[in-house]
Amino acid sequence: MIRIQVILRYIGMIFLFNATFLLISATISFFNHDAGLFPLTFSFLIVLLFGLFPLIFVPRPDEITNNEGMLIVVGSWLLSCLIGMLPYILYGGEFSVPGAWFESVSGYTTTGATILNNIEGLPQGILFWRASTHWMGGIGIIVFVLAVLPSTGFVGVVLSRSEMSASTLKQFKVRTAEAVHIILYIYVGITVLETIFLMIFGMNLFDAVTHAFATVATGGFSDKNLSVAAFHSVSIEVTIMVFMILSGINFALLFSALVGRITDVKTSSVLKYYLGANFVAIILASLNLYFNGTYPTIWASLRFSSFQILSVGTSTGFASADSSVWPWFSQLIIIFFTLQCAMAGSTSGGIKTDRIVIFFKALARRIKQVRYPNAVIPLVVDNKKLDENSVSLAILYIVIYIFFVFVSTLLLTLMGVDGLSAFSGSAAAMGNVGPGLSSVGSLDNYSMIPAMGKYLLGFVMLLGRLEIYGLVVFFFPSTWKLRR
Repeated sequence: MIRIQVILRYIGMIFLFNATFLLISATISFFNHDAGLFPLTFSFLIVLLFGLFPLIFVPRPDEITNNEGMLIVVGSWLLSCLIGMLPYILYGGEFSVPGAWFESVSGYTTTGATILNNIEGLPQGILFWRASTHWMGGIGIIVFVLAVLPSTGFVGVVLSRSEMSASTLKQFKVRTAEAVHIILYIYVGITVLETIFLMIFGMNLFDAVTHAFATVATGGFSDKNLSVAAFHSVSIEVTIMVFMILSGINFALLFSALVGRITDVKTSSVLKYYLGANFVAIILASLNLYFNGTYPTIWASLRFSSFQILSVGTSTGFASADSSVWPWFSQLIIIFFTLQCAMAGSTSGGIKTDRIVIFFKALARRIKQVRYPNAVIPLVVDNKKLDENSVSLAILYIVIYIFFVFVSTLLLTLMGVDGLSAFSGSAAAMGNVGPGLSSVGSLDNYSMIPAMGKYLLGFVMLLGRLEIYGLVVFFFPSTWKLRR
C-alpha cells in the first residue's frame, strides 16, 4: 500500500535540490553573458514551482514504508533525468529530444557518454549544469537530500537503505544518519582536494571544478571535445588517475583509513583484488601496446594504458587516447573492465568487484567440493562468512546483468548499429562507463546512434545505476497499489 502524496512530498525535495544547481548554473551564465541564461533560468523557475507545492500542501509523515521508499528513490531518479532535459531542449543546438534525454540520463547516472560533437561550443552555464548532474548523481540524489535536508528517524533509514545497500551502510560501523553525513563529507572533501590539485597543475577554476565533479562521481563529462587529452599534461592525467582510484574504493574503507582503522583496509580482499586487477591489466596492456607498435616507447604505452584502463575500470570514462585503434588484446581488457568496474559502496557502476570476488571464490569452492564431496567449505569475503543466499544473489545478478547487455546489443543491431559499437556501447551504458569501442570509442560520441537507440541506452543506463531490480519493480502494477 502506498501514499502518492507522501511520495510526491519527498520527490519535491529532490526537485528543490536540482533547482539549487540550476540557479548556480544560471548565475554562471548571467556573469558570462552567454546563451544559457534563459533556458537555465526558466528551468529553475519551473523546477522550483513543482518542488515547493508538495512541501507546502503535504504534511511530513512520521514514517514511510519500504515500498514507498523504493518508489521515492526510483521516482526521484526518473524525474531528475526529465528535469535535466529541460535546459538542453530550451537551449537547442545539437540537442534533439532523444539527445537531451540521453545526455541528461548519462549525466545523472554518471555514465559520461555524450551525443555532442562540439562540447566546447556550449555556454559555460550549460556546461556547469551538465557537470552538476554528474556530481548530484555520483553518490545519489537521495543521499544529498538526507544530509542537507535530513528526514529524521525511520524515514531517513528507509530512504537511505533504498538508495544504498544495508551491507554498505553497516561497514561504516556507525548509525545510518551518521553514515550518510560521512559519505557526503568524504565526497565533498575529495572533490575540493582534486579541484585544488588540478588548478595547481594548470587548469583554470571552471575546468578544475567540472573535471573534479566528473572524476569523483566517476562520470567522465569533460568540457573539452578531446576530454583530458586536450590538456596534454602528464601531471593532470596522474592527478585524475589518483582520484579515480580513490573514487572507485568503497567509501567505508576510505573512512576507515581516515579514522585509523587500517586493519579494515589491509584485510579487504575486495580492495586487494580491485587494485591488483587494475595493476596487472595496466602492465599487460602496456606491453601489448609497446610490442604491437601502437606507441613508440614503453613510457608512452604505460602512460596511455594506465589512464584508459583506470578510467574504464572505475567507470569514469575520461579519455587521454583513442583506445578504438588499440590491438584486440588491449581492447578485450577494456571490455572486461567495462563489465566489472570498481567496488560496491563507491560511486562506480558495473557489476562491481565485490560480486566478481564472490564469483571466483564460489568457483574455487565448487572445485574443492568436487574433489572433497563431504567437506563443508565456508565462503569468506573480508573476514565475513557469506550465507548461500548472498552468494546466489551475487551470481544471479551477474547473469541478469550480462543478459540485459545482450538484449540491448541485439536491439541496437536491429536499428542498424554495427556489432562492436552495439555491444561495447550497451556494456558501457549498463556499467555507467561512457565510451565504448568502434564508432562510440573514447574520442568519439553517441550522436550516430538512432533516436530509439538513445532512448534505449538511457533506460539501460538507469538499469545499471539502480542495479536492475529497483527500476524493474518500479514498473510492476502491484507496486503501485494505493492505500485506501
